[in-house]
Amino acid sequence: MKKIGVFCASSNRMDGVYYEEAARLGAWIGETGRTLVYGGANCGLMEAVARAVHEHGGHVMGVVPQILAQRNRVSEYIDTTVHTADLNDRKQMLIEQSDIIVVLPGSVGTLDEVFTVMAANTIGIHEKRLVFWNIHGFWDDLFRLFEGLEQRGAINKPMNELMDRADTLEELIEVIRNA
Repeated sequence: MKKIGVFCASSNRMDGVYYEEAARLGAWIGETGRTLVYGGANCGLMEAVARAVHEHGGHVMGVVPQILAQRNRVSEYIDTTVHTADLNDRKQMLIEQSDIIVVLPGSVGTLDEVFTVMAANTIGIHEKRLVFWNIHGFWDDLFRLFEGLEQRGAINKPMNELMDRADTLEELIEVIRNA
């Protein structure tokens, strides 16, 4: 798994632990010679992971929708920029360019990306794996929702075929290495 896609928050208002953990992931990506594929923004967890990849010798691919460029929200840590018209194009390119996708804490945009990957996997468009890094239980409520959907028979493909879960960086690295 050379190209690690990352879906995560662009918010600068989260608890500091999330930025620290994003930087730890970025350092590992960089130190192991992998490529980060991410949304290209210069804020939030996006910037924390990109900066760390860059500072630790990795390659950073930013998939940048036109609106980010217009608002001067593009990270300076990008080595390869892929320009897209909008968020839908960006999402599609992020999925195509990633060997595996790590989901860090995020909000509506992150969930939109996650659900797109899962829905496409469910109907056989691709078999991209999502790995939720559940930092300090961030995704616990979402996991309960998934469990409820599965228990009610609403999901056609078992959740463990659509996603993995890691509670620590070490678990996350193990999942990536075994993917």
